[in-house]
Amino acid sequence: MSDAQKWLMLTCLFLSAWLLYLLAPVLTPFLLGALLAYLGDPIADRLEQKKLSRTLSVVVVFAVMCVVGLLLLLILIPLLQEQLTSLLSRLPLIVPWLQDTALPWLSSTLNIETSSIDLAVLKQTLAANWQDLGNILGLLLGKVTHSGQLIFAWMAYLVLVPVVSFYLLRDWDLLVASVQELIPRQYEPVITKLARECDNVLAEFLRGQLMLMLALGVIYSIGLWLVGLEFALLVGMMAGLVSFVPYLGSIVGIVVAGALGFMQFHDIIHLVYIGVVFGVGQTIEGMLLSPILVGDRIGLHPVAVIFAVMAGGQLFGFFGVLLALPAAAIFVVLLRHARQKYVESSLYTP
Repeated sequence: MSDAQKWLMLTCLFLSAWLLYLLAPVLTPFLLGALLAYLGDPIADRLEQKKLSRTLSVVVVFAVMCVVGLLLLLILIPLLQEQLTSLLSRLPLIVPWLQDTALPWLSSTLNIETSSIDLAVLKQTLAANWQDLGNILGLLLGKVTHSGQLIFAWMAYLVLVPVVSFYLLRDWDLLVASVQELIPRQYEPVITKLARECDNVLAEFLRGQLMLMLALGVIYSIGLWLVGLEFALLVGMMAGLVSFVPYLGSIVGIVVAGALGFMQFHDIIHLVYIGVVFGVGQTIEGMLLSPILVGDRIGLHPVAVIFAVMAGGQLFGFFGVLLALPAAAIFVVLLRHARQKYVESSLYTP
């Protein structure tokens, strides 16, 4: 490759990144549609192997996706919203509970000196933030109510995402073949090999991790519901959502569920039950769910996952969050390839 070709490739990459930055708000529904199409393509391929046509296979997969999406919108999201609203309404009661219940219990049960703890600052901070939160929620509600443009944008998202995902899912194999034909022949074997490795990483991380997060959310929610925790669904789904980082979901879940459980039950035995729920969830994840759903060839370090999500959100907003993990997975594959080339080069072994 000549120097002119290298500069041309760098210029194209720079212009592409700049264009993505400018079009990030517009590209979000298309990226969501592409993600759904990518997740559904293997299922459609398997249905094709069962002698169904591509169009019929796509219709079946798309119908299942629509049913799952409607169930989330009509059942799960309202329940989560109800529990979140109930939890927010009780935040101002935290300080009186700490002062009248938690601190005396710690002092009498664990023999901890609590007389020096001053809750006045916490009370003032919570009251100020609670007022700010109310102002923010009121402002957002006013904008949603009075801004026809915002309502139109959400309606466009609801329409665009299913349409884009359907057409991309139907033509996915054709699009992949068309892109492969455009690759220069001398680089086609290497690029195809890297693309397959990227697909393996993305398939394991995206498809497997999403199913793992959902499964853990269900397990934690059912377990906390059996314990009797009032906010079982909210805490369980939150713990499942952050489980893309190993152990983070269980740690967050234990802390939040433990605090809410102690406020609700005022005893130790229910805290033990909550610990058992997350311990069982971690055992099922390590012995059953992770080996089956995710595998062991992802290669994404937990710190890299956190950094990718935060960096993507900082640079491109919600579009960047959606793009962060796929981009990080592809970057890991390219980094492995570059490392292998470096080790095989004369620079490493002169």
